[in-house]
Amino acid sequence: MDALEKLSDLAQYMQFEPVEDARAPGIEHAPVTGTPHPDHACGEDRTSNESCPGSIHGDLLIHRAIMPGGKRIPLLKTLLTSACERDCYYCSFRSGRDFRRTTFKPEEMAKTFLGLNQAGIAQGLFLSSGVAVGGVRTQDRMIATAEILRHKLGFTGYLHLKIMPGADRDQVERCMQLADRVSINLEAPNSACLAQLAPHKTFLEELVRPLKWVDEIRQNQPAWRGWNGRWPSTTTQFVVGGADERDVDLLGTTVSLQKQVHLARAYFSGFAPVLGTPLENRPPVNPWRQHRLYQASFLLRDYGFDLEEMPFLGGGDLPLDADPKMAWARDNLVEAPVEVNRADKRQLLRIPGIGPKGAQAILEARRVGRLTDLRALKTLGVVTGRAAPFILLDGKSPARQLELF
Repeated sequence: MDALEKLSDLAQYMQFEPVEDARAPGIEHAPVTGTPHPDHACGEDRTSNESCPGSIHGDLLIHRAIMPGGKRIPLLKTLLTSACERDCYYCSFRSGRDFRRTTFKPEEMAKTFLGLNQAGIAQGLFLSSGVAVGGVRTQDRMIATAEILRHKLGFTGYLHLKIMPGADRDQVERCMQLADRVSINLEAPNSACLAQLAPHKTFLEELVRPLKWVDEIRQNQPAWRGWNGRWPSTTTQFVVGGADERDVDLLGTTVSLQKQVHLARAYFSGFAPVLGTPLENRPPVNPWRQHRLYQASFLLRDYGFDLEEMPFLGGGDLPLDADPKMAWARDNLVEAPVEVNRADKRQLLRIPGIGPKGAQAILEARRVGRLTDLRALKTLGVVTGRAAPFILLDGKSPARQLELF
């Protein structure tokens, strides 16, 4: 099997890694009518480090990732090996499952990717791996791949390295010195839920502790600025629907990690059963649940919402039939609409149809004059159809103003 055949063979397993993937949609979306489309952000500003749908180049899955500043690059997402000694119940390449395993040596992976890079097929690399001969040994091989790329082959583009369960602190620091982003998959929001997915992983020691190391290294060594002039950002991933976790648990852990270890963001991977695994008979998650989790996580990170304000249902999950921002507005703003000409940025961000860019544009426009109609708001990037029921313009409801025309 040649190198491109190996990448093709590994591509099928990367659909379960939503990092830099289009399954991380924006805040806004129309009411539920079917399966959510990844490109439907419907009016509020998209967040950096999202991406567009993957495309097929031959048999390779190339993702159109969006970097900070809005630049889009083709990103190769792959594994160093699909061999794994861990027996996670949901995983397609778990130990003991009968399928062909594929493995790259570090120099082989580095040279193969560089060939794709020089051909203009992939500008960045996301590298993960199955765990073979322990987490430390596997991490060493991933670090060796990155060192060859950076120091021997001269690659200066985007590199995302996965931290393996069981890696040590020095390895985490070395990954940070080589990568633009590092990540550790928590899979579950707490130890009890992780036991239902991966009973031989330890939540605090193997998964949470490396996230703390990353933050400690950033805080304690400010003189080192990483490969591209700054320390890499950090993300994590959760499997949604594979255990008995609730949305409030997933979002609560996400908020805690953002505050405590400066996590850049969380990714949510909807559970899909894999034949030959212990969870093969568990039903797949409703894709709208994954979508609502992304929307809520952006509200908590970028819009000033608190976890207690999320419109959780009795069981602790978000409603599927309305995005959480709209659900909050219907409960809180119908009887108390926001006066756009006096609201501060935090209040503006709570109005459906107004994102961070729109809120800033409103604040700047108010320095010139008062906003008196929906047409003016629309020119500022506001989705007026969503905003109108929840705002006042000079003390008047714009919805009633429109009825005069």
